[in-house]
Amino acid sequence: MSTGVWIADTGRMPELPEVESLAAFLRERAVGHAIARVDVLAISALKTYDPPITALGGLTVTAVARHGKFLDLDADGLHFVVHLARAGWLRWRDELPARAGRPGGRNPLAVRVHLDDGSGFDLTEAGTKKGLAVYVVRDPAEVPGVATLGPDPLADDFTPEALAAILKDRRTQIKGVLRDQKIVAGIGNAYSDEVLHAAKMSPFKVAATLTDDDIATLHTAIRTTLAEAVTRAEGVAAQDLKGEKKSGLRVHGRTGQECPVCGDTIREVSFADSSLQYCPTCQTGGKPLADRRMSRLLK
Repeated sequence: MSTGVWIADTGRMPELPEVESLAAFLRERAVGHAIARVDVLAISALKTYDPPITALGGLTVTAVARHGKFLDLDADGLHFVVHLARAGWLRWRDELPARAGRPGGRNPLAVRVHLDDGSGFDLTEAGTKKGLAVYVVRDPAEVPGVATLGPDPLADDFTPEALAAILKDRRTQIKGVLRDQKIVAGIGNAYSDEVLHAAKMSPFKVAATLTDDDIATLHTAIRTTLAEAVTRAEGVAAQDLKGEKKSGLRVHGRTGQECPVCGDTIREVSFADSSLQYCPTCQTGGKPLADRRMSRLLK
């Protein structure tokens, strides 16, 4: 039986917990198997040419790792690195069709990876904005996005002191700091909303103004929120990951609903290509934040 693995739906980029769950899923199923071949149907997804992707044929998957939001399959020293972008999907199949897949459809197939036992996975991407990226490299640090990643927030050395050093002198809003992969790796739009709600902190608070107590609270919120999301996904059937992520979110994507902590109405601030959600009572002293996009539309 084939098993569908959800990783992201349109407009919701997979973040650290989802990529970590996917890495664990592939460790169980792909490690120890040789790659029979890789079919590339969307050449735009392939970002490297040396080594060629055909070099993966016959190599054995020895490990699966995560770097921020990047997935890394180590095949005898060559690394197949994937970034799923906003609308990427990964679908595992216990039995892949022997023939090459065909592009097109609602979720066009971009890359298909065949393993030696007939199993494998498809990488697909919905929508017209194509961001799915696949790299074949000798060292993950050769991938530009990996090379510039900030510290991993679940690593042992991500301490309150390390966070304080990151935030020092940054005159930018904390929401943007958390989302910047060069500052902290793996947190995106959804989990930055969740972290700031847990920390009872306004997304517009300037990073450099955080006190030592604020930083300690934020550090705890980051570690706890991400660790809990990873734990919730453990043992969950792969096809249920999407529902598990959505059910675990308290404010993100829940505009107009009640805050599960205080009962206030969750509000939204819209931007050109994204939005944030927050609770006024929990995070901004009861004061709604100005939705600048809506303000411009009303002028």
